Amino acid sequence: MFTLIHKDKNSKARLGKLITPHGEIDTPAFMTVGTHATVKGLMLKDVADAGAQVVLANAYHVYLRPGVDIIKRAGGLHKFMGWDKAILTDSGGYQVFSLALFRQMHDRGVEFQSHVDGQKHFLTPEDVIRIQNDLGSDIMMPLDECVHYPCAWDQAKTAMDRTVSWARRSLAIHEKGSQLLFGIIQGATYENLREDCAKKLVDMDFDGYSIGGVSVGESSNLIYNIIELVANIIPQDKPRYAMGIGYPFDIVEAVGRGVDMFDCVIPTRYGRNGTAFTRSGKIIIRNSPYAEDLRPLDEQCSCYVCKNFSRAYLRHLFNAKEMLGLVLLSLHNVYFFLDLMREIRQAIAQDKFSDFKDKFLHNYHTAGGA
Repeated sequence: MFTLIHKDKNSKARLGKLITPHGEIDTPAFMTVGTHATVKGLMLKDVADAGAQVVLANAYHVYLRPGVDIIKRAGGLHKFMGWDKAILTDSGGYQVFSLALFRQMHDRGVEFQSHVDGQKHFLTPEDVIRIQNDLGSDIMMPLDECVHYPCAWDQAKTAMDRTVSWARRSLAIHEKGSQLLFGIIQGATYENLREDCAKKLVDMDFDGYSIGGVSVGESSNLIYNIIELVANIIPQDKPRYAMGIGYPFDIVEAVGRGVDMFDCVIPTRYGRNGTAFTRSGKIIIRNSPYAEDLRPLDEQCSCYVCKNFSRAYLRHLFNAKEMLGLVLLSLHNVYFFLDLMREIRQAIAQDKFSDFKDKFLHNYHTAGGA
């Protein structure tokens, strides 16, 4: 299922391969987010051409609309959305935490009011696994409880205990086979809670392990500390997934601490809002300095956008409120993130990740990248 191919000699960075029914995933990997069974603004053919081996969809969102029944009748999520590569589905625990108009956590499950139409729902951990079974995703996440930052130790402990209980119940009804099930490690920024959660989940022997509850307001240093702590507990032969980590510098730092998988809405969200990522930091394309700039977004990038269009043209599209502008910037950003992972994998294979990291972070931060 997961093969550890090579470990960088000068860091904890790892090269691996995750096998799924819908293809292989080379790790470290960035999973392009397709929350509603679509990557916003892009055709999935273009996402595949950019090099994506896996996309992430959200069980909470597709459960609310269009509904699991129609997806099941269509033959599963892959056929419904026209994607024949791997799909990871998030359980929706974070979405209940962040989007629901009303939510109430119980040991039995979660009660919430839909942000779409206000309708009330109650889901147990078992319900969430059944939903993802019907979707037919390759990698599933169990229901977990995410807490705000900062939060009191007692609150974090209650959420962590509930996450562990729900993980055990999810695993109990999971049928070993083609669908992989990852455990989610919670515990906020409390090291003893993270250690306790990680050890309990490792004892349950999940197919992989996710580090949840990061990127909810903490500083980067706190995130890195938690990632390093947890990665040292997760077995070497299991994939490690840092949920929601999405800034290029955070990804590079986390890879150096042994993380294998990432996801975030940042590439397309920033693209829709006129921001492009480059090796020299971010470019806000609406800004006046680009009005007559005939260079590509990133002179080292070989994506369709950088091969064919100038910064001046892209700025024109945004200022003229043309839809093509947000599509092209989103496409470039997706390619940039996937290309970053390709460069990272190459550096690890050559035992040069530390040099790559230092050079990348210097170029990115010197230009003001964030």
